[in-house]
Amino acid sequence: MADNGTGGIGGAEGIAGLDFASVTPEEFAKIVKGLSGKEITEIAQDGELRARVLAEVFARMERQFKPDAAGSLTALIRWKITGVDEVVYETEIAEGSCTVREGRSDAEPRVTLIMSDAEFLKLVSGNASPVTMFMMRKVKIAGDVALAAGLTRYFDIPKA
Repeated sequence: MADNGTGGIGGAEGIAGLDFASVTPEEFAKIVKGLSGKEITEIAQDGELRARVLAEVFARMERQFKPDAAGSLTALIRWKITGVDEVVYETEIAEGSCTVREGRSDAEPRVTLIMSDAEFLKLVSGNASPVTMFMMRKVKIAGDVALAAGLTRYFDIPKA
């Protein structure tokens, strides 16, 4: 296993061995920053590991939500993570709180974000600019583009 500056954690094997509960958002950002595209692809192709990583990232969204920044915002954000299989999560912001659920509801989202596993991990770990990703067509947006452009202000996103 290669040392990528994160204490020797690298690739799918390193991520698989992590106790996500003990990894801070900043440590996670450093881990993602140190992963190559090939390593992220390995993670995405391991169904169980991919599910674990996505579940942990989305669970953290609720904890990293900044209610003061959101104010009276009410919005349903649908995330489509493409890869071997498409995975859908929804983030609902209402009344100063954020709730996350796996799967697609019948509700109409205010915005839908579509991206690969690699782009998603880069985005949520603060390793990529959402505006740049959109301009480079690495993220597709359906619905309220202005909301999508400002989503990062509603969450405490770590910096690697």
